[in-house]
Amino acid sequence: MKTSTTSIRRARPGDADRLSDVFDETWREAYRGIIPGISLERMISQRSSQWWVGAAQRNRPLVVVEIGDEVVGYAIYGQARGGALKASGEVDELYILPAYQGLGLGRRLFRAVRNDLADHGLTRIGVWTLAGNERACDFYAGLGGIKVAEAVDRMAGAVLSKVAYRFE
Repeated sequence: MKTSTTSIRRARPGDADRLSDVFDETWREAYRGIIPGISLERMISQRSSQWWVGAAQRNRPLVVVEIGDEVVGYAIYGQARGGALKASGEVDELYILPAYQGLGLGRRLFRAVRNDLADHGLTRIGVWTLAGNERACDFYAGLGGIKVAEAVDRMAGAVLSKVAYRFE
């Protein structure tokens, strides 16, 4: 009988190739039809393996969800980057490969991130998501997030509406 362990751990530079693949697959699935095609491709191309090597070595935490020895998701988070969220901590990105969505891994990852932020005194956290990404909006609302702000952001030449959720 084969068993595999699910773990959440800090990303390492050796995870860079897999993180690049996870980013590519999750962003294509989440944003196709929301972010114009050329802009989406430009954004994906900017997250090469080399970018992920650097991200794993920065001060802003980057954690991965691993099943067995396969990276199936990740999160980037830390202190809030602006005042609009009225929060001390912020989840910058949280993605799970489409084949692994619906298994509770996103909830588990979010809980781990939230606990780590709380351990550092950052108990009120926020997250931005694109308004057109209904799955993400439902996910954060389902976790108890309260919609607290709306804004427009420019990404790779596209103007996109986004919404913020805050967790107390």
